[in-house]
Amino acid sequence: MLTDEQKKEIGKHFVFGFHGFTASDDIQTLITQYHLQNVILFKRNVESAEQTRELINNLQTLSKNAGHDGELLIGIDQENGLVSAFSSPKAGTQLCVYILSNPIHAHHIPSPGAMGQAASGSIELARRVGVATGKELKSVGINWVYSPVADINLDSRNPVIGVRSFGEDPEKVAKFAVAASEGLTSAGVASTAKHFPGHGDTHVDSHLALPRIMKPKSQIETQELVPFRALIASSIPSIMTGHMALPLLTGDETPSSLSYEITTRLLRDEMKYEGVVVTDCLEMDAIADEGQGGPGVAEGALQALKAGADIVMICHRIDRQKAALERVYKAVEEGEISWDFIKESGKRVDEMKKKFAGKIKEENWAEEWKKMKAEHELLSNEAYRLSQRVVWGSEMLPLRLDQGHLVLFTPQMESINAAVDSEEGVLKNADGTVRNTAGPSYLAFAKSLSDKLEGRLKHVVYSAGQKLTVDDQADGVMFVMRNADQKRWQLESLKQLENKKKMILVSSCGPYDLDGIVSEYSEWTCYIQTYEFSFVGLSFLNSHVCTQPLL
Repeated sequence: MLTDEQKKEIGKHFVFGFHGFTASDDIQTLITQYHLQNVILFKRNVESAEQTRELINNLQTLSKNAGHDGELLIGIDQENGLVSAFSSPKAGTQLCVYILSNPIHAHHIPSPGAMGQAASGSIELARRVGVATGKELKSVGINWVYSPVADINLDSRNPVIGVRSFGEDPEKVAKFAVAASEGLTSAGVASTAKHFPGHGDTHVDSHLALPRIMKPKSQIETQELVPFRALIASSIPSIMTGHMALPLLTGDETPSSLSYEITTRLLRDEMKYEGVVVTDCLEMDAIADEGQGGPGVAEGALQALKAGADIVMICHRIDRQKAALERVYKAVEEGEISWDFIKESGKRVDEMKKKFAGKIKEENWAEEWKKMKAEHELLSNEAYRLSQRVVWGSEMLPLRLDQGHLVLFTPQMESINAAVDSEEGVLKNADGTVRNTAGPSYLAFAKSLSDKLEGRLKHVVYSAGQKLTVDDQADGVMFVMRNADQKRWQLESLKQLENKKKMILVSSCGPYDLDGIVSEYSEWTCYIQTYEFSFVGLSFLNSHVCTQPLL
């Protein structure tokens, strides 16, 4: 039978999520009875900065009263761009208005994601965004962030990485990832490189199935491992292992997160990494779905620790969280896992906790938060302006309307992946029907563009098989795509509009929409890449359209 002290030691090796804006009964039970010492927050936990700060204070008090040493590590997925958990679900499409009118209660000032930052060409910008993000997280008590993404987006069909990556070039990704990491850590937040050893060269989403990357080690050395080696050299505090199999490295199809060959022999022994290793969430189907060959969450947790992980992540269900803890209790009692490893691994967690976990500053918080938000809004505007790329047709800009109107086409919303899609089912009703086909970001952008054009805008939400036309009174067209290289029906829709009217084509997510068909459009259109379909990312397109001739 384990003692409370032994259970406290084991509690260092898990990070769990929960539901709600306050400390739920579930998370209270996990902290006080199961001695959990690391917590991950999601959008479902973030209503405002002030509320998040109060929530974290309450969690830390629970931990202290439970007799735990030091502060909890409080983590979050804040990559910026499309994966930004430190944002309020109540803010919705009124993001900028919400921030400006509620400076104390507002959440994170939005910044472009990785590929958008890289499009700016400025490594210093990535560092500044990292610093700003870290300061905001630290201000409310978040001390651990699962960022930067160090994956190289080698497969344009990648359904889960895409614009979350800094790009396709290993050296470029390495430089930007190091800058982002150093920015975060300089603000007092532990950064995390993910998803080791690389999730970029696959078109399988590990949320749904196990990706198998059939590459020899020699190739992975010159591609996937380049950013991770650079981040290790920069002393990154933590690295997240991913759920992908590399049979040519390991000799089997064990997911990297559960593989001793990957976690210990490659990352620890060969690459000399001495920081904290955390797994990606074990509730992804690649691990949780036993029907697909996964070990299940509880058994996966034990396998991850035996492989050399320091912390196992389980984000959603308390039954799985308890089962994982109890499985490890049993393994320790029966000598299935070494207690020496548990203790030695715990020292790495303690070391990161000592460096990054600390009490939230109380004095003048609201005043300092307001000042910081104003500074970061300026950085956000600069970052988004620099991130947008005019691929061709800059001579057409700004597109001028005479007496007519602009027709804006935006695609019907579809699922992207579980990392980006709302876990709360925002786009669909309980019966699965689509609630908002336009999408809140596109609707907000259409309204802001219409306001600028004094109502001279016609917004069309197009879908597969729909007949599209442009009326004679239109002076121009803006046609927005969202991963049209994978959703080919969008390109079929575009072909209906080849009437040589003045047209701005917009890639609002991945930059691969027009790969292979450039010549069809480059002579008579303008093409802009925004790298994300958020309202803020799209709003900078407004500057490319005007109703008055330039002086």
